[in-house]
Amino acid sequence: MSREQLVVERARRAFQTGMSKPLKFRVHQLKNLHRFITERHKDIADAVKKDLNKVSLFETLGLEGEIDVAVERLAEWAAPRPVEKSLLTILDEVYIQPEPLGVVLIIGAWNYPWAVTLQPLVAAIAAGNAAVVKPSEVSSHSAKVMEELLPLYLDKELYPVVCGGVSETQELLRQRFDHIFYTGNSTVGKLVMEAAARHLTPVTLELGGKSPCYIDKDVDLRVACRRITWGKFVNCGQTCIAPDYILCEPSIQNRVVEEIRKCITEFYTDDPKTFEDYGRIINQRHFQRVMSLLEGSTVAIGGDSDQSQCYIAPTVLKDVTGASKVMQEEIFGPVLPIVTVSGVDEAIQFINEREKPLALYVFSPDNKLIRRVIAETSSGALVANDCLVHFTVNALPFGGVGNSGMGRYHSQHGFDQLSHLRACLIKKLNMEDSNAMRYPPHTAKKLGWARFFFLKRVNLRRLRRMALLALFSALAAFIIDYSSGQIDHSTGQIDYSTGQIDRL
Repeated sequence: MSREQLVVERARRAFQTGMSKPLKFRVHQLKNLHRFITERHKDIADAVKKDLNKVSLFETLGLEGEIDVAVERLAEWAAPRPVEKSLLTILDEVYIQPEPLGVVLIIGAWNYPWAVTLQPLVAAIAAGNAAVVKPSEVSSHSAKVMEELLPLYLDKELYPVVCGGVSETQELLRQRFDHIFYTGNSTVGKLVMEAAARHLTPVTLELGGKSPCYIDKDVDLRVACRRITWGKFVNCGQTCIAPDYILCEPSIQNRVVEEIRKCITEFYTDDPKTFEDYGRIINQRHFQRVMSLLEGSTVAIGGDSDQSQCYIAPTVLKDVTGASKVMQEEIFGPVLPIVTVSGVDEAIQFINEREKPLALYVFSPDNKLIRRVIAETSSGALVANDCLVHFTVNALPFGGVGNSGMGRYHSQHGFDQLSHLRACLIKKLNMEDSNAMRYPPHTAKKLGWARFFFLKRVNLRRLRRMALLALFSALAAFIIDYSSGQIDHSTGQIDYSTGQIDRL
């Protein structure tokens, strides 16, 4: 039996004891995870700096917020959820009961090694599951810290960390899980889905794609380019929801280039290579891949690189076409192509001719134009007049569609994704006569009554509101009668003839 198989079996045995199901236990584990992030912040920050030459602020802040929401609202999420009834079931208890799936495999990514690995873990713990955590071996320093320190805070049997490369991941995928949560590229995503299919295991695939960014010619270019520059070059462009390319009219292309140039200087100085907060490409293989995408395109800004440091300067390409090499795959680096289009009609057509992206960005002062792009395109998310910020909103589901992924997480969306929403109906054994219509023989009269009772829905919430309204109306009528009439205290009667209260 392999090490990976042993880990999965131990996690399953621990789950089968039922220890992960009580809400008190889940909350305790979530608070321990929060304590891990705060107490080990320096270890996390050092690992991220070594892996990607960036600060870990964006990752850990989001994690802390996610845990806080889960702790605060877990009882609400896990409670039975009443549903609308029919006349046939009006006296029955009918509800949805969230329950844990079992053992979840979480395969993290290297670009945000803590956020995209531990946020799904928050959802798994909150939903009452066991979870095997597989951090990316590419971000090796973060993976090592996770493997060594996380078990000091969380239950070792229920939430083990497994490190390793391709062979270890393949061995994990041979095991039976109750759900697999993978973050990465679509090529590996297909392999994960294929492996899951052998056990009929459901999957959540958080993938990526080429996220377009359309700039309307009437927008304030200074503001738009400032936000785009930040969204594109944070983490050295290695963000799954970073703007992958710009669509704009030829008349504003040069102005867009100049505004982005100003923003790069403002954010990263004249020499980004020496700027402390400008990141690096994760390794040599990805460095060479990103540099090769520049072939055949016109560099408008940047283009400098240093292979020994995996450094690529913030780079903008202009006059790019749909056939250019840089447009054939997700860039995942600090290279921003500009493709010119005649207007929003051509932009929408260009987007729809390609795979559905994880995010779509629109910069325009025209609300009708924004609504049109929403109506006529499809993407995991759409953000108008900003970049990336939807990831920070816990109430919004985060996930892709089509080639950019399936499933969603964040807050209750993650809880529901890693729960089985079980349909429950509890009927009493009395009032058997009311069930006669469903038993044979099925006469025409029975079928007529059955049709009425089965199809007539009862909105109990509406009935309660109507009853409450009737109660308030009756109370108001009584108060009016009381204030406008004469009370005979000896009989308790009201005399309306005088409008006075005769004090006897």
